[in-house]
Formats: sequence, C-alpha cells, structure tokens
Amino acid sequence: MSNAELSEQVNLSPSACHRRVQRLEAEGYIRDYVALLDARKLGVPTTVFVEITLSGQADEVLDAFEKSVARIPDVLECHLMAGTADYLLKVVAEDTEDFARIHRQYLARLPGVQGMQSSFALRTVCKTTALPV
Repeated sequence: MSNAELSEQVNLSPSACHRRVQRLEAEGYIRDYVALLDARKLGVPTTVFVEITLSGQADEVLDAFEKSVARIPDVLECHLMAGTADYLLKVVAEDTEDFARIHRQYLARLPGVQGMQSSFALRTVCKTTALPV
C-alpha cells in the first residue's frame, strides 16, 4: 500500500507516517518487502513437511547439515526443533514424483541424517506471513 493509504489508515500525516516507517526499517522491525507468489501458478503446488533426525548433536554435525540444507532450492523453511525430530523442513514440489527426485537428489545426501519422515499436506487450512502485532 502507498504511504498515503497507510497514513490514512493509522491516522497520521503522510510525512509523520513516512518517518515512522523509516525508523521501523532502521531499527530492524521491518526487515524486508516481498512479493508473495502463488505456488500453484508456479507449478509447485505440493507441500511436504519432512522431519529429520540426525546421528548426533555435535556442533560440526549441526553446522554441516544446516549449510547443506540451506543450498536446496526446494526447501522453503528449515527449523531446529525440540522434540522427536531434530529438524523440520518445509519443501515444495510439483507432485509426488518430483518430491521423490528432491528426496533422492538432495535430502538423502544431507550429512549426518539418521532418519527421515515425510508428510504430504492435503490442504492448506490457513496461511499467513503477518505477525500478530
């Protein structure tokens, strides 16, 4: 939205609103501006959540895994977890065959992996990037 629209919505003058947005950017509250793309239109409508268990928890094992997984283009998110799995990945694919390719080409070759459990999302019920502020 434009600065004029934002200023009207938050009841500030356009110049005061612009200064506040600049301050939020400078202080790191606003990190990036992004375009949200439609996965279906881009040909990757399948979302797969992959739980990864590593063979150990040593720093070098974690570091090697994290560096390798960050280079996989189909992995949208990777989270270090507390619980049964060490990491949870969010992966996008064209379909099950494409995920099998991603699994063979990338996931199965990740360093330190002891086990992997994949779950296919059947339907997205809710999805947002907005933080509750």
